[in-house]
Amino acid sequence: MEPVTRREFIGGAAAIAVLSASNISFAIPLGLQPGIQLYSVRDQMAKDFEGTLAAVRKAGYVEVESAALPKKSAAEIRKALDQAGLKCVSSHRSFDDVTKNLDATTEFEKTIGVSNIICPGPGRRSAGRGPLTIDDWKYNAEEFNKTGEKLKNAGITFGYHNHWVEFAPVGGKVPYEELLSLCEPDKTTFEMDCGWVKVAGHDPVDLMKKYPNRFSMFHVKDFHLPPDISIAKHDQAKVTELGRGSIDYRPVFAQAAKNQKVRHAFVEQEAFDIPWQESLKVDAAYLKGLTI
Repeated sequence: MEPVTRREFIGGAAAIAVLSASNISFAIPLGLQPGIQLYSVRDQMAKDFEGTLAAVRKAGYVEVESAALPKKSAAEIRKALDQAGLKCVSSHRSFDDVTKNLDATTEFEKTIGVSNIICPGPGRRSAGRGPLTIDDWKYNAEEFNKTGEKLKNAGITFGYHNHWVEFAPVGGKVPYEELLSLCEPDKTTFEMDCGWVKVAGHDPVDLMKKYPNRFSMFHVKDFHLPPDISIAKHDQAKVTELGRGSIDYRPVFAQAAKNQKVRHAFVEQEAFDIPWQESLKVDAAYLKGLTI
């Protein structure tokens, strides 16, 4: 999750007012429950885990996806989530966690109660540095199929989460499309980070049209993007609150309704330049008001 510079926040008071009461929840497009990736509040969780979870619930979120959790036991994390009224339905775990340490990872996540384990980054076939080769990406697909089969037997869905780097061509091929082609649908799913897809100069709608029923989860975030955004200009993307940047999520959810089976959508706020509680409410209000 690459750090990016934030722009000034503009307006949003009316949207915030929609969620001014405590513990409001709502259905978002596709009838989904409002969700948030806890990486959004990683710094806040490190200082006050229980208080941060309570604030997330107060902002209107019901489901969470875990990442950057404080070092606590699975039982302690589950207790805090239950007390906050939050359900952890998915967890981000490293490549090593889902390959070399899968048994321990599965035990931990089953205690928390997740139904999905997602890998947010690739591994390498052999030690080294520099850009991954197509052979490395094929290795990832092989390992993901193995992991997916094992987790399926444990009652958990396994998937992959993209950033922008998966769209940088390697040997004339796009690594993300290699993964989509090589990862077996009955063993793996994909969590599309729609914001990073746009930063890479691609279109989530086009991907869904080309790969029906491969995406079961979304990450939803917004950026100010230059009109000619591309891989080469990814560092020019400036993160902001939903509805304040360049990304219109109406066509994304509309396409998902046609040929995907999306079960969860998580807001991810990469950074804050306004008070974080306010930012999360703006994001939640955007999703509530989104029509397709």
